[in-house]
Amino acid sequence: MTAHTVEYIRYRIPSERSAEFLSAYTRAAVPLAAAPQCVDYELSRCEEDFEHFILRITWTSTKDHLEGFRASEHFRDFFAEIRPYVENIEEMRHYTPSAVRGTGASTPTLYTWAGGEETFGRLTEIFYEKVLGDDLLAPLFADLPQEHALHVAQWLGEVFGGPAAYSQEHGGHTHMVGKHLGKSITEPQRRRWVNLMQDAADDAGLPTDAEFRSAFLAYVEWGTRLAVYFSGPEASRPAEQPVPLWNWGAAPPYRP
Repeated sequence: MTAHTVEYIRYRIPSERSAEFLSAYTRAAVPLAAAPQCVDYELSRCEEDFEHFILRITWTSTKDHLEGFRASEHFRDFFAEIRPYVENIEEMRHYTPSAVRGTGASTPTLYTWAGGEETFGRLTEIFYEKVLGDDLLAPLFADLPQEHALHVAQWLGEVFGGPAAYSQEHGGHTHMVGKHLGKSITEPQRRRWVNLMQDAADDAGLPTDAEFRSAFLAYVEWGTRLAVYFSGPEASRPAEQPVPLWNWGAAPPYRP
């Protein structure tokens, strides 16, 4: 899991210069977007006072920004466009995102869209019935605790925007990762896990719309590939990290 940093640059631009300022940043955005250290960016204008602008840039890290981007040709081209407005900067600082984050009610969480606690409980029950009957995966889950399916339902529910039950009762991402250490999961086993999870999603009645299933499968792919890595011989338990919070990604829910 990558810890990005967010830089905020607050400008006060006289109204008579706002048009040229926006044009300059339109040009500056080209080298900024091309920089490998830049994750995303957005320039916003204040509605109450048109002279105020905020530029938000997400960097791969503060060090990558200060030592990577600023030493690059991308920065040279970027700075050439915005140099006339440096004197108008009121704040320029880096911020570390906290665990307090999420989406508002206008966009339902994946958890809500899927049907909530009951749906994820049904999903994991069906899934582990399939796992225990599968010749490739059953050995990995020998002596499976009775409550295992419930714990995974709590995990998936929290990942997809539901209650933080897993964090409160079991711990964060590091706790889940620790369960895979030393398991030596193979790629065929990972792929079978993904396929059975998709079959279980069908059987459990999870939504079949393209937007939900693409987000659901994206997490399943990400999570299982991490599981393979952390089950390997060279992996070590990572530092404490919160449960990842998944969202719709590139495609929000479709409403005709």
